[in-house]
Amino acid sequence: MIDLRSDTFTKPLPNMQKAMWAAEVGDDVFGEDPTINKLEAKAAEMFGMEAAVFCPSGTMTNQIAIKTHTVPGQEVICHEYSHVYNYEGGGIAFNSSCQVRPLAGPRGKLEPDTVAAALQNPLDHHAATSRLVVLENTTNKGGGACYDLEAIDGIRAITQEKGLGLHLDGARLWNALIATGQTPEDYGQRFDSISVCLSKGLGCPVGSLLLGSKDFIHQARFIRKKLGGAMRQAGYLAAAGIFALDHHIERLAEDHEKAQMLAKALEESPWIAKVEPVETNIIIFNVKEDRSIEEFNNALRSKGVLHIDMGQGKQRFVSHHDVSFEQIQTVVETLKNLA
Repeated sequence: MIDLRSDTFTKPLPNMQKAMWAAEVGDDVFGEDPTINKLEAKAAEMFGMEAAVFCPSGTMTNQIAIKTHTVPGQEVICHEYSHVYNYEGGGIAFNSSCQVRPLAGPRGKLEPDTVAAALQNPLDHHAATSRLVVLENTTNKGGGACYDLEAIDGIRAITQEKGLGLHLDGARLWNALIATGQTPEDYGQRFDSISVCLSKGLGCPVGSLLLGSKDFIHQARFIRKKLGGAMRQAGYLAAAGIFALDHHIERLAEDHEKAQMLAKALEESPWIAKVEPVETNIIIFNVKEDRSIEEFNNALRSKGVLHIDMGQGKQRFVSHHDVSFEQIQTVVETLKNLA
């Protein structure tokens, strides 16, 4: 099968597996797993932040961050497409007892004026207090779009002036860095907390990191424990993360190239009404209204091509290192040959 459903389907490559089995491990709950400690220190240094904590998933790092930033009854502002709002099982309500104010914006990105207009009056006892703004980069449901630093700066100025926290769901931030030429330090100096995923395009089997100040991460570890996220000899997993940070970031450019190949084939297909702009490794497109989405999906499946039907006419391909250029060309030919 050619699996374009998500870059979460990546598997550790042989050299990463070797690094995992060679890892020195200890008990992370006691702070004694040297490989986890090395990964956390390495990531914090990359972003110019004080500390990091290793967790099983990006959903957990996001939820820990939100819980650390807020108290029950406050408000979290995010995009209406955002992962924390749509795809984390209602975790903001369940874990933090906060309400969400979802906002619109182009391709999953918030804009400074929109954020400023949404803030609650802190003196209004009828309203939940605005406490945290969450951005997502790249935007998943927005088709892998990347933020400009200028837009982030505009939002950062608002959160600083109003005393709000600013968190980044950077599940695919590595893709944004490759696509834009931005650096981890560019983000470390702009956000109060950052979540980055190791198990998507970087190819690790498990794991995400939450970054922030020493005090913030100290509190985050308490919450990780309460959520059951404290691990023991997880250095085998952390070793994959170290290997990925050393060897797999630059290769994301290949995934972006594959995505451009798929986008071009889709644009030329008589089945497709629209292909959203492709900046990274996510391609979102719409089948024409006079065509059968079910027929289109079945045609791809019959050729061994798997992808995601996002509903409302939207379809999604995601390129990654487990789908080769040769397999991408097979998908291209399949699209060309659809009757």
